[in-house]
Amino acid sequence: MGRRNGKKLHKWRITFHRPFLKSDNNKKQPPQEFICPISNSLMFDPVIVSSGQTFERLSVQVCKDLEVTPSLPDGSNPDFSNVIPNLALRSTIQNWCSESGFEHTNPPEYSEVESIVSSSMGFCLMSRDNSRIRLSGRELINGVAETPPVLFCHAASELNRRNFYSSSSSEESVIANATPRLPFATRPSCFSASSSPSTSSEFIVSDEVSSNNSATSEDENFANKMRSSDVFEQEQAVILLRKITITNEEARVSLCTERLLFALKQLLISRYTALQTNAAAALVNISLAKVNKIKIVRAGIIPLLIDILKYGFQESQEHATGAIFSLALEDENRTAIGVLGALPPLLHALRSGHGTTRTDAAMALCHLTLVQSNRAKIIELGAVRTLLGLLKDPAVAARVVLVVVNLAACAEGRSSLLDANAVECLVGMLRIGNELGSRSTRENCVAALYSLSQGSLRFNGLARDARMAEVLQEVVESGSEHAREKARRILMTLG
Repeated sequence: MGRRNGKKLHKWRITFHRPFLKSDNNKKQPPQEFICPISNSLMFDPVIVSSGQTFERLSVQVCKDLEVTPSLPDGSNPDFSNVIPNLALRSTIQNWCSESGFEHTNPPEYSEVESIVSSSMGFCLMSRDNSRIRLSGRELINGVAETPPVLFCHAASELNRRNFYSSSSSEESVIANATPRLPFATRPSCFSASSSPSTSSEFIVSDEVSSNNSATSEDENFANKMRSSDVFEQEQAVILLRKITITNEEARVSLCTERLLFALKQLLISRYTALQTNAAAALVNISLAKVNKIKIVRAGIIPLLIDILKYGFQESQEHATGAIFSLALEDENRTAIGVLGALPPLLHALRSGHGTTRTDAAMALCHLTLVQSNRAKIIELGAVRTLLGLLKDPAVAARVVLVVVNLAACAEGRSSLLDANAVECLVGMLRIGNELGSRSTRENCVAALYSLSQGSLRFNGLARDARMAEVLQEVVESGSEHAREKARRILMTLG
């Protein structure tokens, strides 16, 4: 207990398990992801909170009014500091109701949700005349200390600088090297055969565990072992999880349960290198399944990945970046990932990271900037000049130019790019010709220039200063059909 104004502080722990929906054997029951964890009712206006979970908007408001933070069935405590509408889920719920014949949701009543929260807290008190009264949340929990967030506190000297790519066993190396490469656009670079599961001890896999593929029992078995007080047992479990999900696509789906994700979250904040690294790598593997991507974000994983990018071990940062890239492939996740604060650490990883951390950061930013809100954040962060400077770095230039193309798709982005001398940078890339490494990179440079030429009076002057016409003429003569068409249109604009 702490103190505020000389008074003792008490921490309320509220758990919601009250069934709100009545079962009807004649009606199809809503999927669990349509149900608000607080009110246990079908959501009418779902919102994503800062910790990544989705709730009914009114449930969040009631908890904020009463100044309480609930403890969910998985043991986690959501962060209600910011909310964003989950329009995709709302539309999905409405469509499901229409198709299944389920009654469409109505806005919940404040008093009804308040009653659920209050009764869970034991807030229903009686006055002297036995009439029921409601005390304000501030009066009832005055001075309640908020649950402090879990943060990493690794000093730079504490980072394990060992060679993360050394194999701890030949068997693991063989398994990893047998992994087929997935298409570049849908696969994080860190998900490769170059590194095996990181462990500080010899890894033993029992036949009983490795042969058990029962979804309901196996995820519980993994979760129990990963929550063990024995670090060695935790390590063995998360390494096995990582190995199973490297190649087994069915396991990725069947093991992605609320229970297992919660156990993984506990390992992502571990200060043991092997635990944190293998947990992040296992998460990358699980995230490769499309059906898992939204579920992982709603489980509140993103804030932990962001903390790893800021404070985690080097190899953990590599996998955390890959996980965010993988999750950003899902349209519905992009706004939430940006709102939760992933853009600044991704930009830092792109600029100062190592190896695949940089390439995956670039691809994550590429997919995130398909959303206007994230493009605006990139511009507000003053990152445009940094991105243009990275076009000179052959290790990431081909990916960074994709981000530039996305920024050029909006008026605010075009203005910032022109201010940062993007025309000269892009023309310079086209001048080096084959050194760009691929025809697609040249096409993307032309596409960015074409977007910049739209509706800008400054573009023509900047194009003349950069002697763009002669470079575009070469594209017209030898480029791909798509690039030639864009180049012709730009030349027409230049007159």
